[in-house]
Amino acid sequence: MPRKKPFSVKQKKKQLQEKRERKRGLQDGVRSSSSSRSGSRERKENQTDTSDGKSITQQIRRLNQQPTQGLGHNYDPNRYRLHFERESREEVQRRKKAARQQVLKPVSEKSLELDIGDIYRPGSNLDFPRRPSWNYEMSREQLMSQEERSFQEYLDKIHGSYTSEQLSYFEHNLETWRQLWRVLEMSDIVLLITDIRHPVINFPPALYEYVTGELGLSLILVLNKVDLAPPALVIAWKYHFRLHYPRVHIVLFTSFPRDPQTPKDLKTVLKKRRKQGRIWTRAQGPEQLLRACETITAGKVDLSSWKEKMDRDAAGASRDTGLGEEEDDEEASAVLVEQQTDVTLEPTGPNRERYKDGVVTIGCVGFPNVGKSSLINGLVGRKVVSVSRTPGHTRYFQTYFLTPTVRLCDCPGLIFPSLLPRQLQVLAGIYPIAQIQEPYTSVGYLASRIPIQTLLRLRHPEAQDSGHEPPWCAWDICEAWAEKQGYKTAKAARNDVYRAANSLLRLAADGQLSLCLRPPGYSDQRASWESHPETLELMMMQGRVGLSDEDEKEELSSSGEEEGEKDRDADEEGEGDEDTPTPARSSNLAGSNPYALLGEDEC
Repeated sequence: MPRKKPFSVKQKKKQLQEKRERKRGLQDGVRSSSSSRSGSRERKENQTDTSDGKSITQQIRRLNQQPTQGLGHNYDPNRYRLHFERESREEVQRRKKAARQQVLKPVSEKSLELDIGDIYRPGSNLDFPRRPSWNYEMSREQLMSQEERSFQEYLDKIHGSYTSEQLSYFEHNLETWRQLWRVLEMSDIVLLITDIRHPVINFPPALYEYVTGELGLSLILVLNKVDLAPPALVIAWKYHFRLHYPRVHIVLFTSFPRDPQTPKDLKTVLKKRRKQGRIWTRAQGPEQLLRACETITAGKVDLSSWKEKMDRDAAGASRDTGLGEEEDDEEASAVLVEQQTDVTLEPTGPNRERYKDGVVTIGCVGFPNVGKSSLINGLVGRKVVSVSRTPGHTRYFQTYFLTPTVRLCDCPGLIFPSLLPRQLQVLAGIYPIAQIQEPYTSVGYLASRIPIQTLLRLRHPEAQDSGHEPPWCAWDICEAWAEKQGYKTAKAARNDVYRAANSLLRLAADGQLSLCLRPPGYSDQRASWESHPETLELMMMQGRVGLSDEDEKEELSSSGEEEGEKDRDADEEGEGDEDTPTPARSSNLAGSNPYALLGEDEC
């Protein structure tokens, strides 16, 4: 008998893993992200395909890999994964080198003013894929094949017009775009939800023209998370969109408003607090949304049940403020939930009847991490939709009957193509932070616009006792934050700079290091916006009136002191549901006038 060849434990593990992947039916051989702590290591994917197997020419990186064991053969949790263009290893290394060498310099205040036309170039190839024409004589296979060809042509046209360095991250997964098509076909009213800190990123003009023009639907622009931006800036964005996009209805919304009665504990600014009472019923903005829908429907749909529901929720919140989540859910009225999966691929008539059976369907669309699911929870008055800070958490659309005559439709987040810097996209929460290959330049982009070193009280790694501070680079900031928080590598006990960079990006995504973009001309007209009547009204609504500058300064200075008590460093640890607002929603580090506190380059 011949002697057997040596077979190491490492080879055996690899053999067993390949065997499990074959059983799961994974044809691409992608390894689960659980093998890496952060999931950010580069996968061995040379090429990917669209949802139904047609290869595309670009190198694609697929994010948010989900396990498939025990889910059955008919369900694929990775069907709606984020598909972004892969960055070359040379490009990643070049940016890492620049993060170590490039000295950070504060940028001018004007650089925070962005014009939508400069980002999306209306009329250019920076469009979104449309569903090709079809008829009822086409089979399902013919329809899908036609959609795949059309989507491939769409990708080729964009990549043929712009280089990879010019383009931002945008969705390359046809399955996710199909979800958008279906939601638009079902909806009578479309809600485009944006983050008030950067609505210029979340408002693609091509979608506005398609919804209000070709489809003839009403579009409501929801400026969400208004508690994270100065009231003057909120009102400035409101009037900016009203001036340049007159067919849009504008609603200000927040699911987690400030509570002026909540005492401030400066030592727990960044600690995550548990939900107490009916937190979802305190959302600000449902009344504005109801009035906008009443204006659009013009009496064709009876919305009195919606008004009655809000009155009941408000009365219940004031009466039962001490109830926990379990008691709250037991007393709440039932909400009918319909999960939509393969039905999204079935064709529907392009001229669908509006307000069929006296029911208005409201479709919620927008970029990842703008608060679509939280908005639905705020409208319902309790948690019915799973939410997470991780982009791509909502993987297929669902419908919820808010009342017998109002149906809400939650669509997965979609990233439209643009010319936006990718570092700004990362700061906007579009890219899963735990899977970023090179986070340092994004930290540098933020530090050039916000005095992170001052806010977090960082000490330069090479600072001498003489008091002279060397110039900062992005790597220095990450290393100083790692030293302050005690982030160390496992083997050599060096400062874990990668973990520190991810931690800083999460502070930015959560609003604790707030970077707010401004409409063109805001700097020259800031005084008029700060004295605008609607600004004072919004300040009173948010409980900002009466806060002293000293209290706000103490809140800001404490932001870098206690974060280590609760390390929310890994997205895989935060993949679960988030029932509570982030600490920034309660403390709001920006305060009433963040410009005076943080300097001209902040917010």
